[in-house]
Amino acid sequence: MSGARTYDVVVYGATSFVGQILCKYLVGRHGVDGADGDLRWAIAGRSASKLDEVARSTGADVPVIVADAADRAALDEMAASTKVVASTVGPYALYGSELVAAVVEAGGDYCDLTGEVQWMRRMIDEHQTRAAKTGARIVHTCGFDSIPSDLGTWFTQERALEQFGEPCSEVRMSVKGAKGGVSGGTAASGMQMFEEMANDPELRKVVSDAYVLAPVDMRTGPKQPGMARPTRDDRFESWVAPFVMAPTNSAVVLRSHALLGQPWGREFTYGETMMTRDGLAGAAAAWGMTAGLAAFAGAASFSPTRKLLGKVIPKPGSGPSEAKQAAGFFDLRFVGRTASGQEIRTKVTGDADPGYGSTAKMLGESAVAFLDLDPADVGGGFWTPASAFGDALIERLEAHAGVRFDVV
Repeated sequence: MSGARTYDVVVYGATSFVGQILCKYLVGRHGVDGADGDLRWAIAGRSASKLDEVARSTGADVPVIVADAADRAALDEMAASTKVVASTVGPYALYGSELVAAVVEAGGDYCDLTGEVQWMRRMIDEHQTRAAKTGARIVHTCGFDSIPSDLGTWFTQERALEQFGEPCSEVRMSVKGAKGGVSGGTAASGMQMFEEMANDPELRKVVSDAYVLAPVDMRTGPKQPGMARPTRDDRFESWVAPFVMAPTNSAVVLRSHALLGQPWGREFTYGETMMTRDGLAGAAAAWGMTAGLAAFAGAASFSPTRKLLGKVIPKPGSGPSEAKQAAGFFDLRFVGRTASGQEIRTKVTGDADPGYGSTAKMLGESAVAFLDLDPADVGGGFWTPASAFGDALIERLEAHAGVRFDVV
């Protein structure tokens, strides 16, 4: 990273729902620049008046940068002024591409909350070579998509190596429990992805490919579990249903495995599900969840019904109340099995709404983690949470963000 930078971190999209939560978190965690703060940070977005309101409501008495997502000159200036950009502006496929390009040219660091695999694939293919030259380090999916899955797999593998002296050749994750609301920004990102797939039928194949995010020369491998049908899974002693975030999370985990040099073996497989419960009630719940997910996906795939869904899903800028965020949680269970038949069980838990309260804390810790990341260890390019940060981010999350990683 060349040249002096005015800021350590710029929060881009500070006026978004998650952006405001992130600002509150950074104020509580680091204070404000020029007062009691240990972090030089600023907030950015397209509206000066809205940014001023966010500063007032969140206590983020920090510099304000006005930069529209389509104004490349403003984005270039902002990217050159900071070591790290943390972006909450979605749908990223609509509003995130110019910012990534600006950070790559500035040779800075960048993290976001996207789960839009089609957009991440485009960014990797368009900018990986240039990022490697400028030293820019890009880490997508630094929220509930996909830190718990990615670092949870990393943690499971590290403990397996300690206990058994060999990695797990397969890891499965299932959501034991979660409670939280849906924000308008997340809903809009999902609708954008369905719209892109409707306009480009070939994109559906790309998105459904487990290796969609793998490096160009590593986009094949063993067959992965994919979106599972309802079944009783002996690993979890429960009926399980498809997990809506599994395609994104699985693609990120497999990219981590590739970037790390396939340390878990060339035949490594990973899959995700969602637990219901055991017995007939669990079976009924699993089939019901699957039917509901299929119905939603079907409706979102066609323009007329997608427009109807757009009228009932939350609008961008909206989301769960602070009370609901605080009452939220998540509990993810991992089972890893080695080639010799050894088994390890781990869990990743969070103490707040997974998509917003916990997600904002994860993004904040990821952004600051860049500041301690040695370029000699992690050079320019598109990384994942596990391949960029590994244990260092786990330590941050456990110490400050209410996220725990445990062997069970």
